[in-house]
Amino acid sequence: MTASNDLGFIHRFVPSSGSATTLLLLHGTGGSESDLIPLGRALLPGSALLSPRGKVLENGMPRFFRRLAEGVFDLDDLKLQTGALARFIHDATARYDLDPHRIVAAGYSNGANIAASVLLTDPTVLSGAALFRPMVPFVPDSSPDLKEFPVLLTGGRRDPIVRPEQTQTLAAMFERAGAKVSIHWHSGGHELGNDDIDAAKQWISALK
Repeated sequence: MTASNDLGFIHRFVPSSGSATTLLLLHGTGGSESDLIPLGRALLPGSALLSPRGKVLENGMPRFFRRLAEGVFDLDDLKLQTGALARFIHDATARYDLDPHRIVAAGYSNGANIAASVLLTDPTVLSGAALFRPMVPFVPDSSPDLKEFPVLLTGGRRDPIVRPEQTQTLAAMFERAGAKVSIHWHSGGHELGNDDIDAAKQWISALK
């Protein structure tokens, strides 16, 4: 595993040990570039892992973009940081000689939100996305071309932060854009359960 402070983000990279797929791991608020490495190894053993740290600080806690309040996003900063993350993915693909057609995002909470923003803005840098507890990041003026793009959303039935309606609204947005959307419902709240991980493992294993 290597750690680096270039390409615009502090990040960790774990080379592949057999799989052609790279998992882009995007942590939640207060996380780091190390937090989701175990999740990535569980989701797809042998895959390359690319895990950046969010550049925005909220009370000392890393995030991928600013918010004005709980569930209220700074849309100007979201746009800026979404562009920065897309450039990072592109540059890391070249730096680490990754297959650009086999990069799948796996994001939790704030990380899921910026991954969703990338899909709505520049989906060409990814080939799939597993979004754990995502919210609608913004409503685009026009739908992106996500024809047959595979997306997994996992929502919590009792999530006090992301209401189930948010998950359903985001799913509908992606479906209107042509994405192939799967939804898994966790019976609890915002925390990840083993069932979320199992659902994501099955979803990833089915990707072509």
